[in-house]
Amino acid sequence: MSGQGSGGNVLAAICSFFLPGLGQLVQGRLLAAILFFVGMAISWILVWIAIGWLLVPIVYLWCIIDAAKYKGG
Repeated sequence: MSGQGSGGNVLAAICSFFLPGLGQLVQGRLLAAILFFVGMAISWILVWIAIGWLLVPIVYLWCIIDAAKYKGG
C-alpha cells in the first residue's frame, strides 16, 4: 500500500470503524489485527466493572487512527 493518507489507509480506517482490527487485517497486519480485536473485547468485558467505559472509546479511536496512519515498510 502507499503512504499515509492513501486510499488503502482510508479503506482500512473505515473497516476499523465497523470492526476494530479489521483495518489492520486489510493492511496485512495479522498480529496488530488480533491485538486490537482482543483489546476491544477485553474493554467491553471490563464495562461490567465500570472501567471499560473509559477504555472502549480509547481503544476504538486508537484502532482507527492506527489504520489511517500506517506506513507500510
